[in-house]
Amino acid sequence: MGSDEHEVLEAHAAFYDAFAGRDVDAMGDLWSTDAPVSCIHPGWSLLVGREAVLASWQSILEGPAAPDVVSSREIVHLFGDTALVMCVETLADGQLMATNVFRRDAGRWKIVHHQAGLISSGLDDDDDDDDDDDDDESPPGFLN
Repeated sequence: MGSDEHEVLEAHAAFYDAFAGRDVDAMGDLWSTDAPVSCIHPGWSLLVGREAVLASWQSILEGPAAPDVVSSREIVHLFGDTALVMCVETLADGQLMATNVFRRDAGRWKIVHHQAGLISSGLDDDDDDDDDDDDDESPPGFLN
């Protein structure tokens, strides 16, 4: 693993650490101040702009129903000063697929976009369906 990939995964881990710690200040520090930012929480409309995105995180992290989320199965794609991290988010009541987009700002990887959504049934590898029906196979490139 190259140093850029390692640094991106550290920034990615810091995002989930801030989430788990309900740390609004740490979450705010992880988002870019130099580039436009956006976020799509599961079931929400698109949020655009640092103020709207950080207000949403404050609402989530300070809310009584803030979920416990653990990231796993990370895949990193680097494109110069931009990186994508695709992962599975595990919550108490299920799993989400997420994409976090990072941009290198002044030498630090900062989030510019987060999107998470439900995994369709039959597409996760935790499915214990033992039938031989090929219709339940994951599409090519799916995180399995």
